[in-house]
Amino acid sequence: PSNFLKILFAQWLTKIADSLSSAKIVLPWLLAELAAPAFFIGILVPIRESGSLLPQLLIGGVIRRFPKRKFFFSFGSIAQALCVLLMVWVGFTFKGVIAGIAITVLLILFSLARGVCSVASKDVLGKTVPKTRRGLLNGYSASAAGLVTLALGVVMVTPLGQSSSITLLYLMIASGCWCIAACFYGLVDETEGATSGGGNAIKEAFANINLLKTDKTFRNFVLVRSLMMSSGLAAPFFVVLANSASVNKGTATTLGLFLITNGLANLLSGVIWGRLADMSSRTVMILTALLTAVLCVIASVTNELTTSPPMTGMLSLYFLLAVTHQGVRLGRKTYIVDLAQGNRRTDYVSVSNTVIGFLLLFFGMVAALIAQLSLSLVLLLLAVSAIAAVLFGRSLPEVSK
Repeated sequence: PSNFLKILFAQWLTKIADSLSSAKIVLPWLLAELAAPAFFIGILVPIRESGSLLPQLLIGGVIRRFPKRKFFFSFGSIAQALCVLLMVWVGFTFKGVIAGIAITVLLILFSLARGVCSVASKDVLGKTVPKTRRGLLNGYSASAAGLVTLALGVVMVTPLGQSSSITLLYLMIASGCWCIAACFYGLVDETEGATSGGGNAIKEAFANINLLKTDKTFRNFVLVRSLMMSSGLAAPFFVVLANSASVNKGTATTLGLFLITNGLANLLSGVIWGRLADMSSRTVMILTALLTAVLCVIASVTNELTTSPPMTGMLSLYFLLAVTHQGVRLGRKTYIVDLAQGNRRTDYVSVSNTVIGFLLLFFGMVAALIAQLSLSLVLLLLAVSAIAAVLFGRSLPEVSK
């Protein structure tokens, strides 16, 4: 039972740190303050997400050599803390292009450390927390972090949030959260696990790719997860629509409203989705894919029918999408941990995350290009992808019981 609490507290701290260093909100705000070119702002999200996913096939090969994996999470958390702390130094020292380059390089290193934590955490979770409790743990940490994000948004709509140094303060707090999380995770009572497959990382990585050919259930899961990227890819377009309806475009007040909405969504939905995922993560995946499709269609139609959608309406849609995306994340995380057993869990996580990293980078760029032509069209295409996830998701076996 103590493992549940230790992992819960560590995950809660890392989720708070993620919110305080958000590549969607906080880092773009910092680069704008430092007068960095827009190019650097545009590549933040792809680097943060894909950068942590793509190398996981190789990372998994290294981690498998060690019977205990909790220390990889701790070291990865400390590395993230150092990268973010160096970003603060950059914020105090450089401006313009140099600041953009420095923060981009640090974000790449940060993403690699994040990838290490991702692979290690799912393996440790599977070894130390039983089924019917894993989704709840993730849900508790997500809801608690949502409360902090909510408070962060409130701060940004107050005079304090207009301070030029507020983003640097957030990054310093985030660094501290990762350090404390590393300490708590190191206290987890983890038994030794299998070390088979811990040879040459590159050789084992290519060998594990064969899982997509030989393991039908795992292959179908990766397919469904790929189609469910719609909820994440749609979020920026919902923000664009909401921002177009705001009278305070591009201001801290508008960003604060997004943070409040996102934090409230996570706070209210995390535990609920976690409990549902423990009952049936397969059902959660199917349900959230269906909700994603409906919301994308509504947003597309709204964009076509009016050039100035009501702000309250768009924030409501964004809120519903954030709730749905939380369910997507908790559903697929719980499913893959419950699906795998023993050392296979590390292989499943590393292979699926690497594949998703490539697809996320590719489809994210395609979606961005299509959005230049028609925002409504890209939302409809994302809806079609989500519907496909519903159809293929029905073929997945139940693994939560």
